[in-house]
Amino acid sequence: MLNILVVGANGQIGKHLVKLIQDNGDQARAMIRKEEQANYFKDLGAETAVVNLEDEVDTISNAAEGVDAVVFTAGSGPKTGKDKTLMIDLDGAVKTIQAAEQANVKRFVMISSFDTSREAIQSAPESFAPYVVAKHYADEWLLNSDLDYTIIHPGLLTNEPGTNQVNLGANVERGEVPREDIAKVIYTSLKNDTTIGKRFRAVAGQTAVEEAIQSV
Repeated sequence: MLNILVVGANGQIGKHLVKLIQDNGDQARAMIRKEEQANYFKDLGAETAVVNLEDEVDTISNAAEGVDAVVFTAGSGPKTGKDKTLMIDLDGAVKTIQAAEQANVKRFVMISSFDTSREAIQSAPESFAPYVVAKHYADEWLLNSDLDYTIIHPGLLTNEPGTNQVNLGANVERGEVPREDIAKVIYTSLKNDTTIGKRFRAVAGQTAVEEAIQSV
């Protein structure tokens, strides 16, 4: 049984992921910001840890004690300013990586942005550029760590029901993808050591998630 810390569990991908983990007989630990968010996860049988990503590394590390993997799905959201993008999408991500190292958790899955290259930063609209910058440097920090990482670059996220059909790869074209399918890609990646050390894009497609994961 895998014990998985889901950071940003109260987000839409996070909620799908925690349910998927519990439904498949593994154990999720939902890292949430407020105690009043806990009931949803407790009803699923998940553990909870109330931690703010603006807290110290030690606090995040305590939440990661004893787990087999950490998944970072947190984000500041489109309604916040550059300050929260910096504090959550960059500093929060880096502190979570440091916390995993401190807690001796080797496996780490990062939900990034579709394109975090230098070119994407230069061509991004002014309002979106800080987010791409934050994701770029969070990815770089993970790439330069000693963790067994997987970085997933999802396309435009939608709330459509999942189809379990995706297109994964380093150079897939930009497109939409249901959040529920991204949760499935995360969970399947955790079950497949072949995804360690890989980064790939994920959009809707015609290949079953389990099969697509084998070819990234």
